[in-house]
Amino acid sequence: MKRYLFVVVILMCSLLALSMTVSAAEKGFDKKEIRIGQWGPQTGPAAPWGSVARGSGLLFDVVNEEGGIHGRKIKYFIRDDQYNPAQTVAGVKDLVERRGVFAFVGGVGGACGLAVMDYLKEKKVIWVGPSAAIREFVFPTNPYLYAVYPLYEDEGSILTKYVVEELKPKKIGFFFQNDQYGKDGLSGAKKRLATYNRALDIEIPVEPGEKDLSSQMLKFKNSGAEVVIMFVNPTVATIALKTCATIDYKPQWVSSDTLSDFGLMYAITGGLWEGVITGAFGMPPDTDHPLLNKYRDYAKKTHPDERWGTFYLAGIVFADPLVEALQRVGPKLSTQACLDQLNSITDHQTIGPKVTWTKDIHQGTDSVQIQKCGPGGSYILLQDWTPNELAAWKK
Repeated sequence: MKRYLFVVVILMCSLLALSMTVSAAEKGFDKKEIRIGQWGPQTGPAAPWGSVARGSGLLFDVVNEEGGIHGRKIKYFIRDDQYNPAQTVAGVKDLVERRGVFAFVGGVGGACGLAVMDYLKEKKVIWVGPSAAIREFVFPTNPYLYAVYPLYEDEGSILTKYVVEELKPKKIGFFFQNDQYGKDGLSGAKKRLATYNRALDIEIPVEPGEKDLSSQMLKFKNSGAEVVIMFVNPTVATIALKTCATIDYKPQWVSSDTLSDFGLMYAITGGLWEGVITGAFGMPPDTDHPLLNKYRDYAKKTHPDERWGTFYLAGIVFADPLVEALQRVGPKLSTQACLDQLNSITDHQTIGPKVTWTKDIHQGTDSVQIQKCGPGGSYILLQDWTPNELAAWKK
């Protein structure tokens, strides 16, 4: 009888330990670690954007080397989704259901994010700093989703204002990816042009993986558009500029911040990126700034093969507010405690824009810088932080 009771006690203890382990996995942390995930295109047509996820990893490495967060180290997972929403879903479900992540940061792609947004909300998993800026991410307010990136609609509006008032073209074209990313940028441009009683002279969509753009570029040339605003991925942008070079069409290209990694874009376009104007929401990689210098030196020491560029820095900008909230929570971590701190962040700024969140507004900023690609992929600041006074979410 005693032997039987002993076996029962051992079995119950084992089940209790297993249940505690499962519980720890479900809430995403234990006494030693906090599990954080991100998806991003490490391969495929949008692979240049993959460095965003690796940049977040650099920040987490720095945090861990400095002791972690109240004794807990960050355990970080990246899933390559190849800019394919179906693969995003598979990777995110794996991280939530098998790895038990506490939160996600970044995550490239509007369509990719939409594919998992409702799932993460249902699972009550925090998501900070989507590396995309579509309205669906923040309106209506999702209690678990916090945006750092200015909305594509706001950026499209600010860039269009700059085009009209500073470049003063007679004709404006718009080249956009046929998804929420491109369509939101287009919407912002149209709303801004309406305030001048103007309209786009030509607008042309493109599929993310399209390779032959000769017909689209010829249409832009024939339209007489002196400025073409584009919201497309790096591969499409490169093909567009190279195609235009063959037909002797040289408009002033203006792009969203998604193509503001000048060193990269200059290289992959064979120098054609020089003169392109883009939005921006972070410091140029070569800026002499104490915090940026710290990250740059650490990257050289620990990731010498990683190219130090704008997309890489964006990963730091997206992840930084989550680290700030976790630090504020203290040792008694929970999802709700982290949400409470995220909802109280006001004018938090490191190497990106000032970010403010409240319980009702999870769009952190609408401010954008405007810069121009100089010789060799250098950065020329044309206009400092500018908010979109037309932003509907502020009214």
